[in-house]
Amino acid sequence: MRRRPKPVCLMGMCNALARFIEFVAGANSPADLADILSEITAGMGYDYFALTHHVDLQAAPGSTIRVHNYPARWVEYFDRNGLAAADPIHRASQQTAVAFAWQDVPEMISLTPQDRCILALAVDHGIGGGCTIPAHVPGEVTGSCSFATATGQTLPPGNLALAQLVGGFAFEGARRIWRVRTPGRNERPRLTDRQRDCLIWAARGKSDWEISRILEISEETVAQHIKQACERYGVQKRTSLMIHALFDGTISFADIARR
Repeated sequence: MRRRPKPVCLMGMCNALARFIEFVAGANSPADLADILSEITAGMGYDYFALTHHVDLQAAPGSTIRVHNYPARWVEYFDRNGLAAADPIHRASQQTAVAFAWQDVPEMISLTPQDRCILALAVDHGIGGGCTIPAHVPGEVTGSCSFATATGQTLPPGNLALAQLVGGFAFEGARRIWRVRTPGRNERPRLTDRQRDCLIWAARGKSDWEISRILEISEETVAQHIKQACERYGVQKRTSLMIHALFDGTISFADIARR
């Protein structure tokens, strides 16, 4: 087993993190971000990084984020078998908003035989242990930033908090770069205040007549507001409208629960 360099001192790591944040803010391309991530990854004591949306990138080329330095053989196998949605690490990231070590995944989700096979294959392809920082952005597919050691290497001790900071800033940097590369991708429908009010009351189970009494407008006006909101989202059913509006943050579960 080759010897891993000793971790840098806390002050040195803080300086490196400050430089990392500054460089990420100035990155203009995926290649720039990859170079910056390579440096900070090594400084934290890891060998690999992978920043990605949890979707099949072959089915949505160019519009989804992925920056990594994983072994090419593993990436080819991962993509060829469409593992983005099945990956147990990706699924575990749905259960938390903070960084987690891969060794804790069995406590976060129930692992199937296929899950165990995927994890074993990753080790066979050179990916050892690691940690993942989830990225949950309203209106977007979920993603994450992971840091991993090569197979056979020991994990750097006690740096989940640092990984959380690095992964969070890195993912935001990637989102900024991809917005420039794909303009208009993140544009969301905008509802008027009245459309939003009507939608919230409809989500609370109120009929158009009940909403009209609450908002002191006509029943026909309520129906028109909701119809126009559906048109802005490109949907026909109110249920679909509610789901889309919840997903992109236009309304929240707290709005619905509040009486």
